[in-house]
Amino acid sequence: MEITKDTLIADIVRENPKTLDVFEKYNMGCTSCMGLQSESLEKGCLMHGLKVDDIIKELKKLTK
Repeated sequence: MEITKDTLIADIVRENPKTLDVFEKYNMGCTSCMGLQSESLEKGCLMHGLKVDDIIKELKKLTK
């Protein structure tokens, strides 16, 4: 799975549960968020004041 800014957070976590560590590191309460199923990575990052490209890099490290 290729992770992009448009990838749904739920799909990222479902594909690789280890990615939850990255979301937790940045206080993105993705496991309990109601928007988890429909929220893109970019939208989640914007809501938390994070740069999506930085998060993508970290997520990709875990999914290699």
